[in-house]
Amino acid sequence: MPEARVIPLRADKTGGRTRWRLGEGRDRGANRPGGRTRAGTEATRETTRTRSRPATSTPRPRPPHDGEGADGPAVPPVAAVPDPEPPAWEASLEDALRFLRRRLSGDYTVDEFGYDADLADSVLAPALRPLYEHWFRVEALGLHHVPDAGGALVVANHSGTLPLDALMTIQALHDEHPAGRRLRLLGADLMFRLPVVGELARKNGATLACNADAERLMRSGELVGVFPEGFKGIGKPFKDRYKLQRFGRGGFVSAALRTGVPIIPCSIVGAEEIYPKIGEIAPLARLLGAPYFPITPTFPLLGPLGLVPLPSKWYIEFGEPISLDGYTPADAEDPMLVFNLTDQVRETIQHTLYRLLSQRRNVFLG
Repeated sequence: MPEARVIPLRADKTGGRTRWRLGEGRDRGANRPGGRTRAGTEATRETTRTRSRPATSTPRPRPPHDGEGADGPAVPPVAAVPDPEPPAWEASLEDALRFLRRRLSGDYTVDEFGYDADLADSVLAPALRPLYEHWFRVEALGLHHVPDAGGALVVANHSGTLPLDALMTIQALHDEHPAGRRLRLLGADLMFRLPVVGELARKNGATLACNADAERLMRSGELVGVFPEGFKGIGKPFKDRYKLQRFGRGGFVSAALRTGVPIIPCSIVGAEEIYPKIGEIAPLARLLGAPYFPITPTFPLLGPLGLVPLPSKWYIEFGEPISLDGYTPADAEDPMLVFNLTDQVRETIQHTLYRLLSQRRNVFLG
């Protein structure tokens, strides 16, 4: 006989009266025709939500980005790293060793005037560059007036007790002119009689201040420089600074007329203050065979230390060339024409000096 199963009664209070029915409350829908279970209701709701969702298309594959391949991200290319530049001292050492090798092997040339381009560019120019760039802080103006090629005559004022203005003018044209031109100076015979100094001057391109040498250089296309004031310019007292002395008899104009090259006036401001000459010792100058023996605020009081120039601010301006195309070599024999051209060059330089001085606010700051 099968075991009896107890079916509990449940209270149904619908219709305001309590009725007792067989079965549990959770099976109420299952015991009626067409009734739904809770699980069926949830399934119906889920089906309704699914039907209400918009149909989605099959997702397209995403195109690969730059640097990404079909099988996954590609490894980006590694940029080539340039070799680091060698330090400055190493480059200088290499240049010095190359220079020594050229000197020992004789791989350099010296022209008929004694100019040694290799020595001037490799030794003398680098030695003067710190003085030019950092001590005097030279500003070169009007470089476009100096031709890139061909002969020309640069005429400049002279000052400073020691002729450092000549060296700075050479450096300005060598370092800052677009063509890197070398200025071939015409120097007094006293400079070439000095030991070491005279030899270095020739190695740096200088030659004796005579018309024959000047004309040969200009005819060969060289840029020639002359300081017509000579020792009168660099040896004048400080109270006469920037007042041009006499330009001699105009020999430089005669040389330019014979060769037909232009004359370029050059005005230098700043050199007068490097060694302010307040006096001189004439007996000592005669004993040494020098044009003067200067006394400055620091020399000879401070001994060798007094030879250090004061760090004045320099300006070197190259003026508009004076063309001589309308003249012939025979005009060099006309003293009146030579005098007029000499005076024209002198006045041009003097007026430029006054203009530069009026624009300068401070001797040392510019």
